[in-house]
Amino acid sequence: MSKLDKYILSIDQGTTSSRAILFDSNYQIVSIGQKEFTQFFPHSGWVEHDPEEIWSSVLDSCNIAINKAKINSNQIASIGITNQRETTVVWDKESGVPVYKAIVWQDRRTSDECQKLRNLGHEESVTKKTGLVLDPYFCATKISWILDNVDDARNKANSGKLLFGTIDSFLLWRLSNKKVHSTDATNASRTLLYNIHESRWDDDLLRLFNIPKSMLPKVLDSASNFGDTDKSFFGSSIPICSLIGDQPSALVGQACFKPGMVKSTYGTGCFVLINTGEVPVQSNNKLLTTIAYQINNKPCYALEGSIFVAGAAIQWLRDKLEFIDAADQSDVLAMNADPGEDVYLVPAFVGLGAPYWDSDCRGALFGLTRNTGPAEITKAALESVCYQTCDLLNAISNDLGHDMLSTIRVDGGMSASNWTMQMLADLINLPVERPKNLETTALGAAYFAGMQIGFYPSTEEFAESWKTEKQFSSKMSDAKRERKQLGWKDAVSRTLSK
Repeated sequence: MSKLDKYILSIDQGTTSSRAILFDSNYQIVSIGQKEFTQFFPHSGWVEHDPEEIWSSVLDSCNIAINKAKINSNQIASIGITNQRETTVVWDKESGVPVYKAIVWQDRRTSDECQKLRNLGHEESVTKKTGLVLDPYFCATKISWILDNVDDARNKANSGKLLFGTIDSFLLWRLSNKKVHSTDATNASRTLLYNIHESRWDDDLLRLFNIPKSMLPKVLDSASNFGDTDKSFFGSSIPICSLIGDQPSALVGQACFKPGMVKSTYGTGCFVLINTGEVPVQSNNKLLTTIAYQINNKPCYALEGSIFVAGAAIQWLRDKLEFIDAADQSDVLAMNADPGEDVYLVPAFVGLGAPYWDSDCRGALFGLTRNTGPAEITKAALESVCYQTCDLLNAISNDLGHDMLSTIRVDGGMSASNWTMQMLADLINLPVERPKNLETTALGAAYFAGMQIGFYPSTEEFAESWKTEKQFSSKMSDAKRERKQLGWKDAVSRTLSK
């Protein structure tokens, strides 16, 4: 069978849906399968998923993509998996049944526990080892919460009967029919348990969070031989050759392999990553030091800024306020907003991420008048994503130098919005480049899965294939930009709980 008859299957397991995308030998999309799944909000600030529903949605998405392409499973050369990071699953080693729902990265239930650890003076040592801050966003306190709040979970964990994984690890374990319990360095680096400088699970951190080491998966490169799928799922056994978290995968899909290259992904949240190369840079502006990817046992590092609410603000407009029926209607409303109104939405529905890291503040609207309506609030929601990106880029500039940033590559669902991307370029005063292929998260995992087996070429050749679909440049006056940014800073300062 020739290379032209072979494909790479990328499983993109996101926060609101699971997708499967088949790529051909030229990185072109052949078919897409997608299934949404339920979001659970049992208490204020809590966000959960059903791991079994995620598992079913992944299998369904893969089968949809394979059937749409009208191919046989033996034509799939390898599989790459990219996933929502930090979302935490604990399951029984024997039965394979999760002991509790998946606690999602957005979940804030362990805010008090994180504050206790900060009060005890642990944050500095944790940050030094992990590059992260003590925040409910990450896995460690989620794992501890499950062990402490599910009947007999602590005893089972101490007896070696429970396993932990981020979603990639859970899917790998299921797809391999319980044979492989592994993850990659990008996902491990988001647990608060992994020493990113020494590339190992850290015994001191495990003691701090009271988590048995036996629960943890083996950590491998982002491109590696992770095992094979069981024949029962797709009709033939397929090698799984890449695991990588969604934001690092988008960095790879955007071909940001050189230090200084920046990508910003606009999905449920927004995540800005800048490649810092082989040297981990410690931020002085509350950004995260993280692993961008790891190949040949060599980690490449990044500085990251995380925004919890981006596309989720548009979902809120659609599902709760019912201003729109579909996300793409938000552009039309924003264009029709009264230009004389300066309405600010601080979308702290689950607190604020970088550079504020305030778990306790909640969303707020400022600048309302009698003329404020759906159009003005929708515009404020779209602008809030741009303002938050400004905050992150300012923090990166302060850490690395103001001449470091020259352009930003964007992807994710919201990047399809011309209005939002133009406003982003206006407010950050930098060119914004949108690629021809917006599926960069899925593409990154597919590329590594193909590279691992020699199906795809070197990173240099892959980078040469990257193409811009549209570039946005600032059209806003300096005075207007400064006025709008000052209004945003004032709105945030009024929202913060500290």
